[in-house]
Amino acid sequence: MSSIKLMLADDDDLLSALLDYRLKKAGYDVTVCTDGKNVKSYLETNRPDVIVTDIMMPYFSGLEITDYVRNELKLKIPIIILSSAGNEENVLSAFKLGANDFLSKPVSPAELLLRLKKELG
Repeated sequence: MSSIKLMLADDDDLLSALLDYRLKKAGYDVTVCTDGKNVKSYLETNRPDVIVTDIMMPYFSGLEITDYVRNELKLKIPIIILSSAGNEENVLSAFKLGANDFLSKPVSPAELLLRLKKELG
């Protein structure tokens, strides 16, 4: 079985490193992007199986990335949004744009792994 390709988009280096480690340990093939520009250029040539993205990032927010994936690239891949800006407006916007799930920061790696399992069946 080939490992699941996961794109992790977050500009928090410490959190990215922690999640990258835990996700790889769980068997995911992780690509970390630290800003919205990296995400878009990665998606031009790659198709991850799942996207985990922060809302607040330089250049393009996680909401803009979700919109881009759903409406421009027309991809149905699961998107899980992470945010410390867990206000209701952001949560509702994320779901309206097509996000599959939403986790507030600080993120529990164990909870993220469970949510990924749920999304990927």
